[in-house]
Amino acid sequence: MTTSQHPQLAAIAASSGNAPDARRLRTILIAVSIALMAVIASSAGLSVAQTHLAVSFGTSQSTVLWIINSYTLALAALLLPLGAVGDRLGRKPMLIAGLAVFGAASVVAALAPTAEVMLGARVVAGIGAAMIMPVTLAVITSSFPEEQRGKAIGVWTGVAGGGGVLGLFLSAFLVDAANWRWLFALPVVLAVVALAMTLKSIPNSVERSAHSFDTVGALVSVVAVVGLIFVLQEGPERGWTAPVTLISLAVGLIAAVGFVAWELHRRDASLLDVRLFRERGLAGGAITLLVAFGVQAGITVVLFPFFQAVLGWSALLSSLGIMPMAAMVPASSLAPRVAARIGVRWTLATGVALVGAGLALMALFVSVDGGFLSVLPGLLALGFGIGLAMTPSTEAITSSLPREKQGVASALNDVTREFGTALGVALLGALLSAGYRNAIGGKLHGLPQGTADTARQGIANALEAAGSAGSNGQDLVAAARQSFVDGWHEAMWVGVALMGVLFAYIVLRGPRSSAPEAPAAEAELAGSIAGR
Repeated sequence: MTTSQHPQLAAIAASSGNAPDARRLRTILIAVSIALMAVIASSAGLSVAQTHLAVSFGTSQSTVLWIINSYTLALAALLLPLGAVGDRLGRKPMLIAGLAVFGAASVVAALAPTAEVMLGARVVAGIGAAMIMPVTLAVITSSFPEEQRGKAIGVWTGVAGGGGVLGLFLSAFLVDAANWRWLFALPVVLAVVALAMTLKSIPNSVERSAHSFDTVGALVSVVAVVGLIFVLQEGPERGWTAPVTLISLAVGLIAAVGFVAWELHRRDASLLDVRLFRERGLAGGAITLLVAFGVQAGITVVLFPFFQAVLGWSALLSSLGIMPMAAMVPASSLAPRVAARIGVRWTLATGVALVGAGLALMALFVSVDGGFLSVLPGLLALGFGIGLAMTPSTEAITSSLPREKQGVASALNDVTREFGTALGVALLGALLSAGYRNAIGGKLHGLPQGTADTARQGIANALEAAGSAGSNGQDLVAAARQSFVDGWHEAMWVGVALMGVLFAYIVLRGPRSSAPEAPAAEAELAGSIAGR
Protein backbone atom coordinates (compact mmCIF):
# COMPACT_ATOMS: atom_id res chain seq x y z
CA MET A 1 0.00 0.00 0.00
CA THR A 2 1.30 3.45 -0.90
CA THR A 3 0.64 6.66 0.94
CA SER A 4 -1.26 8.00 -2.07
CA GLN A 5 -3.71 5.10 -1.65
CA HIS A 6 -4.24 5.90 2.02
CA PRO A 7 -4.87 9.61 2.75
CA GLN A 8 -4.37 9.22 6.50
CA LEU A 9 -0.93 7.66 6.02
CA ALA A 10 -0.06 10.41 3.56
CA ALA A 11 -0.97 12.98 6.18
CA ILE A 12 1.26 11.23 8.72
CA ALA A 13 4.14 11.11 6.27
CA ALA A 14 3.72 14.76 5.36
CA SER A 15 3.57 15.90 8.94
CA SER A 16 6.59 13.76 9.86
CA GLY A 17 8.62 15.17 7.05
CA ASN A 18 7.85 18.75 7.95
CA ALA A 19 7.84 18.59 11.74
CA PRO A 20 8.34 22.04 13.32
CA ASP A 21 11.55 22.57 15.26
CA ALA A 22 11.62 23.10 19.03
CA ARG A 23 11.49 26.90 18.83
CA ARG A 24 8.49 26.90 16.53
CA LEU A 25 6.71 24.31 18.67
CA ARG A 26 7.24 26.54 21.68
CA THR A 27 5.83 29.53 19.77
CA ILE A 28 2.82 27.49 18.67
CA LEU A 29 2.15 26.43 22.25
CA ILE A 30 2.42 30.03 23.51
CA ALA A 31 0.07 31.28 20.77
CA VAL A 32 -2.70 28.73 21.40
CA SER A 33 -2.33 29.15 25.17
CA ILE A 34 -2.84 32.92 24.87
CA ALA A 35 -5.88 32.35 22.65
CA LEU A 36 -7.29 29.89 25.18
CA MET A 37 -6.60 32.28 28.06
CA ALA A 38 -8.65 34.97 26.27
CA VAL A 39 -11.65 32.62 26.10
CA ILE A 40 -11.31 31.51 29.73
CA ALA A 41 -10.76 35.03 31.08
CA SER A 42 -13.87 36.28 29.30
CA SER A 43 -15.89 33.41 30.75
CA ALA A 44 -14.79 34.02 34.34
CA GLY A 45 -14.77 37.82 34.39
CA LEU A 46 -18.36 39.05 34.47
CA SER A 47 -19.43 36.88 37.42
CA VAL A 48 -17.66 39.28 39.82
CA ALA A 49 -19.46 42.35 38.39
CA GLN A 50 -23.10 41.27 38.65
CA THR A 51 -24.24 44.13 40.89
CA HIS A 52 -22.33 46.67 38.78
CA LEU A 53 -24.04 45.45 35.60
CA ALA A 54 -27.48 45.64 37.21
CA VAL A 55 -26.88 49.23 38.34
CA SER A 56 -25.25 50.42 35.08
CA PHE A 57 -28.01 49.07 32.86
CA GLY A 58 -30.87 49.49 35.33
CA THR A 59 -31.88 45.89 34.75
CA SER A 60 -32.92 42.84 36.78
CA GLN A 61 -30.72 40.12 38.23
CA SER A 62 -32.31 37.67 35.81
CA THR A 63 -31.13 39.73 32.82
CA VAL A 64 -27.65 40.01 34.33
CA LEU A 65 -27.48 36.24 34.68
CA TRP A 66 -28.50 35.90 31.03
CA ILE A 67 -25.71 38.28 30.03
CA ILE A 68 -23.26 36.06 31.88
CA ASN A 69 -24.70 32.69 30.85
CA SER A 70 -25.39 33.47 27.18
CA TYR A 71 -21.65 33.42 26.47
CA THR A 72 -21.26 29.96 27.99
CA LEU A 73 -24.41 28.69 26.29
CA ALA A 74 -23.29 29.78 22.81
CA LEU A 75 -19.79 28.45 23.44
CA ALA A 76 -20.93 25.02 24.63
CA ALA A 77 -23.61 24.59 21.95
CA LEU A 78 -21.32 25.28 18.98
CA LEU A 79 -18.12 23.54 20.07
CA LEU A 80 -18.75 20.21 18.32
CA PRO A 81 -20.01 21.60 14.97
CA LEU A 82 -17.36 24.32 14.73
CA GLY A 83 -14.62 21.90 15.79
CA ALA A 84 -15.60 19.68 12.85
CA VAL A 85 -15.76 22.68 10.50
CA GLY A 86 -12.25 23.67 11.59
CA ASP A 87 -10.97 20.20 10.67
CA ARG A 88 -12.42 20.51 7.17
CA LEU A 89 -11.77 24.16 6.32
CA GLY A 90 -8.41 24.51 8.03
CA ARG A 91 -7.52 25.08 11.67
CA LYS A 92 -5.48 28.23 11.12
CA PRO A 93 -8.23 30.11 9.18
CA MET A 94 -10.77 29.02 11.81
CA LEU A 95 -8.57 30.29 14.63
CA ILE A 96 -7.97 33.62 12.85
CA ALA A 97 -11.67 34.11 12.19
CA GLY A 98 -12.58 33.11 15.74
CA LEU A 99 -10.10 35.54 17.30
CA ALA A 100 -11.36 38.38 15.06
CA VAL A 101 -15.02 37.70 15.94
CA PHE A 102 -14.25 37.25 19.62
CA GLY A 103 -12.13 40.40 19.85
CA ALA A 104 -14.63 42.58 18.00
CA ALA A 105 -17.54 41.33 20.10
CA SER A 106 -15.58 41.96 23.31
CA VAL A 107 -14.94 45.56 22.26
CA VAL A 108 -18.66 46.03 21.59
CA ALA A 109 -19.48 44.52 24.99
CA ALA A 110 -17.08 46.90 26.73
CA LEU A 111 -18.80 49.89 25.09
CA ALA A 112 -22.38 48.54 25.22
CA PRO A 113 -24.88 51.33 26.03
CA THR A 114 -27.74 48.95 26.93
CA ALA A 115 -28.28 45.48 28.37
CA GLU A 116 -29.68 44.32 25.01
CA VAL A 117 -26.49 45.32 23.16
CA MET A 118 -24.39 43.66 25.86
CA LEU A 119 -26.42 40.45 25.60
CA GLY A 120 -26.01 40.32 21.82
CA ALA A 121 -22.28 41.02 22.05
CA ARG A 122 -21.83 38.22 24.58
CA VAL A 123 -23.62 35.74 22.31
CA VAL A 124 -21.36 36.71 19.38
CA ALA A 125 -18.30 36.48 21.64
CA GLY A 126 -19.43 32.97 22.62
CA ILE A 127 -19.62 32.03 18.94
CA GLY A 128 -16.08 33.33 18.43
CA ALA A 129 -14.92 31.43 21.50
CA ALA A 130 -16.44 28.23 20.08
CA MET A 131 -14.36 28.76 16.94
CA ILE A 132 -11.20 29.28 19.02
CA MET A 133 -11.33 26.74 21.83
CA PRO A 134 -11.40 23.37 19.98
CA VAL A 135 -8.84 24.58 17.44
CA THR A 136 -6.28 25.46 20.12
CA LEU A 137 -6.11 21.85 21.30
CA ALA A 138 -6.39 20.43 17.77
CA VAL A 139 -3.36 22.51 16.72
CA ILE A 140 -1.36 20.91 19.55
CA THR A 141 -2.40 17.34 18.75
CA SER A 142 -1.74 17.80 15.02
CA SER A 143 1.56 19.73 15.38
CA PHE A 144 3.45 18.11 18.26
CA PRO A 145 5.17 14.74 17.90
CA GLU A 146 3.79 12.02 20.15
CA GLU A 147 6.69 12.10 22.60
CA GLN A 148 6.14 15.83 23.28
CA ARG A 149 2.36 15.94 23.00
CA GLY A 150 1.69 15.03 26.63
CA LYS A 151 3.74 17.96 27.96
CA ALA A 152 2.05 20.38 25.56
CA ILE A 153 -1.40 19.12 26.55
CA GLY A 154 -0.33 19.56 30.18
CA VAL A 155 0.33 23.25 29.54
CA TRP A 156 -3.02 23.56 27.71
CA THR A 157 -4.97 21.96 30.56
CA GLY A 158 -3.10 24.10 33.10
CA VAL A 159 -4.19 27.23 31.24
CA ALA A 160 -7.75 25.91 30.88
CA GLY A 161 -8.02 25.24 34.61
CA GLY A 162 -5.79 27.84 36.21
CA GLY A 163 -6.84 30.54 33.76
CA GLY A 164 -10.28 30.69 35.32
CA VAL A 165 -8.84 31.25 38.80
CA LEU A 166 -6.45 33.93 37.54
CA GLY A 167 -9.22 35.53 35.50
CA LEU A 168 -11.42 35.86 38.58
CA PHE A 169 -8.66 37.61 40.52
CA LEU A 170 -7.78 40.03 37.72
CA SER A 171 -11.46 40.76 37.09
CA ALA A 172 -12.10 41.52 40.75
CA PHE A 173 -9.06 43.79 40.78
CA LEU A 174 -10.27 45.72 37.73
CA VAL A 175 -13.78 46.09 39.17
CA ASP A 176 -12.46 47.43 42.46
CA ALA A 177 -9.68 49.58 41.01
CA ALA A 178 -11.36 50.94 37.89
CA ASN A 179 -14.68 50.09 36.25
CA TRP A 180 -16.46 46.90 35.19
CA ARG A 181 -16.02 47.85 31.52
CA TRP A 182 -12.28 47.33 31.92
CA LEU A 183 -12.99 43.62 32.42
CA PHE A 184 -12.91 43.24 28.64
CA ALA A 185 -9.47 44.82 28.28
CA LEU A 186 -7.64 41.59 29.16
CA PRO A 187 -9.55 39.33 26.70
CA VAL A 188 -9.18 41.90 23.91
CA VAL A 189 -5.43 42.31 24.46
CA LEU A 190 -4.95 38.54 24.62
CA ALA A 191 -6.98 38.06 21.43
CA VAL A 192 -4.92 40.66 19.56
CA VAL A 193 -1.62 39.10 20.68
CA ALA A 194 -2.85 35.60 19.82
CA LEU A 195 -4.04 36.78 16.40
CA ALA A 196 -0.66 38.30 15.59
CA MET A 197 1.17 35.14 16.68
CA THR A 198 -1.29 32.92 14.78
CA LEU A 199 -0.77 34.80 11.52
CA LYS A 200 3.01 34.49 11.88
CA SER A 201 3.69 31.13 13.50
CA ILE A 202 0.84 28.60 13.52
CA PRO A 203 0.84 26.13 10.62
CA ASN A 204 -2.38 25.30 8.84
CA SER A 205 -3.72 21.76 8.79
CA VAL A 206 -6.71 20.54 6.82
CA GLU A 207 -8.20 17.07 7.01
CA ARG A 208 -9.87 15.98 3.77
CA SER A 209 -12.95 13.77 4.00
CA ALA A 210 -14.76 11.77 1.35
CA HIS A 211 -18.03 12.19 3.26
CA SER A 212 -20.35 15.18 3.42
CA PHE A 213 -20.58 17.24 6.58
CA ASP A 214 -22.98 15.78 9.16
CA THR A 215 -25.40 18.72 9.17
CA VAL A 216 -28.21 16.84 10.91
CA GLY A 217 -25.89 15.63 13.67
CA ALA A 218 -24.52 19.14 14.13
CA LEU A 219 -27.98 20.72 14.47
CA VAL A 220 -29.28 18.04 16.83
CA SER A 221 -26.15 18.33 18.98
CA VAL A 222 -26.74 22.09 19.30
CA VAL A 223 -30.32 21.51 20.48
CA ALA A 224 -29.19 18.85 22.98
CA VAL A 225 -26.41 20.97 24.48
CA VAL A 226 -28.55 24.13 24.67
CA GLY A 227 -31.39 22.25 26.34
CA LEU A 228 -29.27 20.52 28.97
CA ILE A 229 -26.98 23.46 29.74
CA PHE A 230 -30.03 25.74 30.02
CA VAL A 231 -31.50 23.42 32.68
CA LEU A 232 -28.29 23.47 34.72
CA GLN A 233 -27.95 27.25 34.44
CA GLU A 234 -31.56 28.28 34.95
CA GLY A 235 -32.84 25.49 37.22
CA PRO A 236 -31.49 27.04 40.44
CA GLU A 237 -32.92 30.45 39.46
CA ARG A 238 -36.31 29.50 38.02
CA GLY A 239 -36.91 26.32 40.06
CA TRP A 240 -36.28 22.72 39.09
CA THR A 241 -39.99 22.01 38.63
CA ALA A 242 -40.81 25.19 36.69
CA PRO A 243 -42.46 24.47 33.29
CA VAL A 244 -39.64 26.08 31.29
CA THR A 245 -37.06 23.99 33.18
CA LEU A 246 -38.94 20.72 32.61
CA ILE A 247 -39.58 21.52 28.94
CA SER A 248 -35.91 22.36 28.40
CA LEU A 249 -34.89 19.12 30.13
CA ALA A 250 -37.24 17.07 27.95
CA VAL A 251 -36.03 18.77 24.74
CA GLY A 252 -32.38 18.30 25.74
CA LEU A 253 -32.78 14.63 26.61
CA ILE A 254 -34.81 13.83 23.48
CA ALA A 255 -32.25 15.61 21.31
CA ALA A 256 -29.38 13.81 23.06
CA VAL A 257 -31.00 10.42 22.45
CA GLY A 258 -31.74 11.44 18.87
CA PHE A 259 -28.12 12.50 18.38
CA VAL A 260 -26.83 9.12 19.56
CA ALA A 261 -29.30 7.25 17.34
CA TRP A 262 -28.42 9.39 14.30
CA GLU A 263 -24.67 9.03 14.83
CA LEU A 264 -25.00 5.25 15.13
CA HIS A 265 -26.97 5.25 11.88
CA ARG A 266 -24.51 7.57 10.11
CA ARG A 267 -21.46 5.47 11.12
CA ASP A 268 -18.28 6.49 9.18
CA ALA A 269 -19.73 9.83 8.10
CA SER A 270 -20.84 10.80 11.60
CA LEU A 271 -19.94 14.01 13.42
CA LEU A 272 -18.90 11.94 16.45
CA ASP A 273 -18.57 8.16 16.54
CA VAL A 274 -20.43 7.54 19.81
CA ARG A 275 -19.31 3.91 19.79
CA LEU A 276 -15.89 5.12 20.85
CA PHE A 277 -17.31 5.68 24.33
CA ARG A 278 -17.02 1.92 24.77
CA GLU A 279 -13.26 2.44 24.92
CA ARG A 280 -11.82 2.82 28.41
CA GLY A 281 -9.67 5.78 27.47
CA LEU A 282 -12.41 7.97 26.06
CA ALA A 283 -15.04 7.07 28.66
CA GLY A 284 -12.67 7.33 31.62
CA GLY A 285 -11.14 10.57 30.40
CA ALA A 286 -14.51 12.21 29.72
CA ILE A 287 -16.00 11.23 33.09
CA THR A 288 -12.91 12.35 35.01
CA LEU A 289 -12.80 15.66 33.16
CA LEU A 290 -16.51 16.22 33.77
CA VAL A 291 -16.06 15.72 37.52
CA ALA A 292 -12.77 17.65 37.76
CA PHE A 293 -14.15 20.81 36.17
CA GLY A 294 -17.42 20.36 38.07
CA VAL A 295 -15.58 20.34 41.38
CA GLN A 296 -13.44 23.34 40.40
CA ALA A 297 -16.43 25.43 39.31
CA GLY A 298 -18.65 24.36 42.19
CA ILE A 299 -16.02 25.05 44.84
CA THR A 300 -15.29 28.45 43.33
CA VAL A 301 -18.97 29.41 43.50
CA VAL A 302 -19.47 28.34 47.13
CA LEU A 303 -16.16 29.82 48.28
CA PHE A 304 -17.15 33.38 47.38
CA PRO A 305 -20.06 33.60 49.85
CA PHE A 306 -17.87 31.89 52.49
CA PHE A 307 -15.14 34.49 52.10
CA GLN A 308 -17.49 37.45 51.77
CA ALA A 309 -20.42 36.59 54.07
CA VAL A 310 -18.74 34.37 56.67
CA LEU A 311 -15.27 35.94 56.82
CA GLY A 312 -16.32 39.44 55.73
CA TRP A 313 -13.79 39.78 52.91
CA SER A 314 -14.01 42.08 49.89
CA ALA A 315 -14.47 40.74 46.35
CA LEU A 316 -10.78 41.32 45.56
CA LEU A 317 -9.56 39.59 48.70
CA SER A 318 -12.00 36.73 48.08
CA SER A 319 -10.56 36.27 44.58
CA LEU A 320 -7.08 36.20 46.07
CA GLY A 321 -8.26 33.55 48.54
CA ILE A 322 -9.11 31.18 45.67
CA MET A 323 -5.61 31.45 44.19
CA PRO A 324 -4.24 28.32 45.97
CA MET A 325 -6.37 26.30 43.56
CA ALA A 326 -3.95 27.50 40.87
CA ALA A 327 -1.77 24.62 42.10
CA MET A 328 -3.46 22.82 39.20
CA VAL A 329 -1.16 24.67 36.77
CA PRO A 330 2.16 23.08 37.89
CA ALA A 331 0.33 19.80 38.55
CA SER A 332 -0.92 19.74 34.94
CA SER A 333 2.66 20.12 33.69
CA LEU A 334 3.86 17.41 36.07
CA ALA A 335 1.13 14.93 35.10
CA PRO A 336 2.76 13.57 31.89
CA ARG A 337 5.92 12.61 33.81
CA VAL A 338 3.87 10.96 36.53
CA ALA A 339 1.85 9.08 33.89
CA ALA A 340 5.04 7.89 32.19
CA ARG A 341 6.24 6.47 35.51
CA ILE A 342 3.12 4.94 37.09
CA GLY A 343 0.70 4.76 34.15
CA VAL A 344 -2.30 6.82 33.09
CA ARG A 345 -4.82 4.89 35.16
CA TRP A 346 -2.97 5.38 38.43
CA THR A 347 -2.21 9.01 37.62
CA LEU A 348 -5.94 9.61 37.18
CA ALA A 349 -6.69 7.64 40.33
CA THR A 350 -4.14 9.66 42.32
CA GLY A 351 -5.60 12.93 41.08
CA VAL A 352 -9.14 11.83 41.95
CA ALA A 353 -7.99 10.65 45.40
CA LEU A 354 -6.38 14.04 46.07
CA VAL A 355 -9.58 15.84 45.05
CA GLY A 356 -11.54 13.59 47.41
CA ALA A 357 -9.02 14.29 50.17
CA GLY A 358 -9.34 18.04 49.57
CA LEU A 359 -13.12 17.86 49.88
CA ALA A 360 -12.78 15.76 53.04
CA LEU A 361 -10.40 18.30 54.58
CA MET A 362 -12.96 21.02 53.89
CA ALA A 363 -15.75 18.92 55.37
CA LEU A 364 -13.73 18.23 58.53
CA PHE A 365 -11.96 21.48 59.29
CA VAL A 366 -13.73 24.47 57.70
CA SER A 367 -15.37 26.54 60.43
CA VAL A 368 -16.54 30.06 61.16
CA ASP A 369 -13.71 30.68 63.61
CA GLY A 370 -11.05 28.80 61.63
CA GLY A 371 -10.89 31.46 58.92
CA PHE A 372 -8.82 31.06 55.77
CA LEU A 373 -6.39 28.56 57.32
CA SER A 374 -9.22 26.07 57.69
CA VAL A 375 -9.79 26.23 53.92
CA LEU A 376 -6.17 26.37 52.68
CA PRO A 377 -5.13 22.67 52.96
CA GLY A 378 -8.25 21.55 51.13
CA LEU A 379 -7.76 24.14 48.38
CA LEU A 380 -4.18 23.03 47.76
CA ALA A 381 -5.16 19.35 47.62
CA LEU A 382 -8.03 20.14 45.26
CA GLY A 383 -5.90 22.23 42.93
CA PHE A 384 -3.10 19.68 42.73
CA GLY A 385 -5.50 16.76 42.31
CA ILE A 386 -7.53 18.45 39.56
CA GLY A 387 -4.35 19.38 37.69
CA LEU A 388 -3.00 15.84 37.96
CA ALA A 389 -6.24 14.39 36.59
CA MET A 390 -6.95 16.87 33.78
CA THR A 391 -3.92 16.30 31.54
CA PRO A 392 -4.20 12.49 31.13
CA SER A 393 -7.98 12.85 30.80
CA THR A 394 -7.60 15.32 27.93
CA GLU A 395 -4.93 13.20 26.26
CA ALA A 396 -7.10 10.10 26.58
CA ILE A 397 -9.96 11.89 24.79
CA THR A 398 -7.87 13.35 21.95
CA SER A 399 -5.94 10.11 21.36
CA SER A 400 -9.18 8.12 21.05
CA LEU A 401 -10.22 9.88 17.83
CA PRO A 402 -8.29 9.77 14.53
CA ARG A 403 -6.10 12.59 13.24
CA GLU A 404 -8.71 13.86 10.80
CA LYS A 405 -11.17 14.45 13.66
CA GLN A 406 -8.91 16.20 16.15
CA GLY A 407 -11.13 19.29 16.03
CA VAL A 408 -14.07 17.12 17.06
CA ALA A 409 -11.95 15.44 19.75
CA SER A 410 -10.92 18.82 21.11
CA ALA A 411 -14.52 20.04 20.99
CA LEU A 412 -15.68 16.93 22.86
CA ASN A 413 -13.08 17.70 25.52
CA ASP A 414 -14.38 21.28 25.75
CA VAL A 415 -18.07 20.30 25.79
CA THR A 416 -17.30 17.92 28.65
CA ARG A 417 -15.60 20.78 30.45
CA GLU A 418 -18.57 23.10 29.99
CA PHE A 419 -21.06 20.45 31.10
CA GLY A 420 -18.92 19.71 34.14
CA THR A 421 -18.74 23.40 35.01
CA ALA A 422 -22.50 23.89 34.78
CA LEU A 423 -23.22 20.63 36.62
CA GLY A 424 -20.77 21.42 39.44
CA VAL A 425 -22.20 24.90 40.00
CA ALA A 426 -25.78 23.60 40.00
CA LEU A 427 -25.11 20.54 42.21
CA LEU A 428 -22.84 22.05 44.84
CA GLY A 429 -24.88 25.26 44.91
CA ALA A 430 -28.11 23.32 45.42
CA LEU A 431 -26.60 21.09 48.12
CA LEU A 432 -25.20 24.07 49.98
CA SER A 433 -28.48 25.99 49.77
CA ALA A 434 -30.49 22.99 51.00
CA GLY A 435 -28.06 22.36 53.84
CA TYR A 436 -28.18 26.02 54.86
CA ARG A 437 -32.00 26.09 54.93
CA ASN A 438 -32.16 22.88 56.96
CA ALA A 439 -29.58 24.15 59.47
CA ILE A 440 -31.02 27.63 60.00
CA GLY A 441 -34.63 26.51 60.28
CA GLY A 442 -34.33 25.75 63.99
CA LYS A 443 -32.36 28.90 64.84
CA LEU A 444 -34.95 31.56 63.95
CA HIS A 445 -37.21 31.36 66.98
CA GLY A 446 -38.20 34.75 68.39
CA LEU A 447 -37.74 36.59 65.10
CA PRO A 448 -40.58 38.27 63.18
CA GLN A 449 -42.02 36.01 60.47
CA GLY A 450 -40.87 38.29 57.64
CA THR A 451 -37.30 38.46 58.94
CA ALA A 452 -37.20 34.68 59.42
CA ASP A 453 -38.49 34.05 55.90
CA THR A 454 -35.85 36.40 54.48
CA ALA A 455 -33.07 34.70 56.45
CA ARG A 456 -34.07 31.28 55.07
CA GLN A 457 -33.43 32.44 51.51
CA GLY A 458 -29.63 32.55 51.93
CA ILE A 459 -26.79 33.88 54.01
CA ALA A 460 -26.60 37.20 52.13
CA ASN A 461 -30.32 37.74 52.77
CA ALA A 462 -29.89 36.86 56.45
CA LEU A 463 -27.06 39.36 56.89
CA GLU A 464 -29.18 42.03 55.22
CA ALA A 465 -32.15 41.22 57.45
CA ALA A 466 -30.00 41.33 60.59
CA GLY A 467 -29.83 45.12 60.32
CA SER A 468 -33.56 45.35 61.06
CA ALA A 469 -33.68 42.58 63.65
CA GLY A 470 -32.86 44.86 66.59
CA SER A 471 -31.28 43.14 69.57
CA ASN A 472 -31.48 39.80 67.75
CA GLY A 473 -29.32 41.04 64.89
CA GLN A 474 -26.00 39.66 66.11
CA ASP A 475 -27.57 36.32 66.98
CA LEU A 476 -29.03 36.12 63.47
CA VAL A 477 -25.63 36.87 61.91
CA ALA A 478 -23.99 34.14 64.01
CA ALA A 479 -26.76 31.67 63.20
CA ALA A 480 -26.56 32.40 59.45
CA ARG A 481 -22.79 31.98 59.34
CA GLN A 482 -22.87 28.72 61.29
CA SER A 483 -25.73 27.41 59.14
CA PHE A 484 -23.77 28.21 56.01
CA VAL A 485 -20.81 26.22 57.33
CA ASP A 486 -23.13 23.34 58.28
CA GLY A 487 -24.52 23.31 54.75
CA TRP A 488 -20.96 23.50 53.43
CA HIS A 489 -20.03 20.34 55.37
CA GLU A 490 -22.99 18.43 53.92
CA ALA A 491 -22.12 19.47 50.37
CA MET A 492 -18.47 18.49 50.83
CA TRP A 493 -19.35 15.03 52.14
CA VAL A 494 -21.55 14.40 49.11
CA GLY A 495 -18.56 15.43 46.98
CA VAL A 496 -16.33 12.99 48.86
CA ALA A 497 -18.79 10.17 48.16
CA LEU A 498 -18.90 11.02 44.44
CA MET A 499 -15.10 11.08 44.26
CA GLY A 500 -15.01 7.68 45.96
CA VAL A 501 -17.28 6.25 43.25
CA LEU A 502 -15.15 7.84 40.53
CA PHE A 503 -11.96 6.49 42.14
CA ALA A 504 -13.38 2.95 42.09
CA TYR A 505 -14.43 3.37 38.45
CA ILE A 506 -10.98 4.58 37.39
CA VAL A 507 -9.24 1.73 39.21
CA LEU A 508 -11.54 -0.87 37.67
CA ARG A 509 -12.27 0.61 34.25
CA GLY A 510 -9.71 3.38 33.72
CA PRO A 511 -7.58 3.72 30.57
CA ARG A 512 -4.70 1.28 30.27
CA SER A 513 -2.40 3.63 28.37
CA SER A 514 -2.14 7.26 27.31
CA ALA A 515 -3.00 6.47 23.72
CA PRO A 516 -4.37 3.54 21.75
CA GLU A 517 -1.96 1.43 19.80
CA ALA A 518 -1.45 2.63 16.25
CA PRO A 519 -2.79 0.42 13.49
CA ALA A 520 -0.17 -1.83 11.93
CA ALA A 521 -0.01 0.13 8.69
CA GLU A 522 0.66 3.39 10.50
CA ALA A 523 3.28 1.76 12.69
CA GLU A 524 5.00 0.34 9.61
CA LEU A 525 5.01 3.76 7.92
CA ALA A 526 6.36 5.44 11.05
CA GLY A 527 9.17 2.89 11.17
CA SER A 528 10.08 3.44 7.54
CA ILE A 529 10.19 7.22 8.05
CA ALA A 530 12.37 6.87 11.12
CA GLY A 531 14.78 4.64 9.20
CA ARG A 532 15.38 7.16 6.43
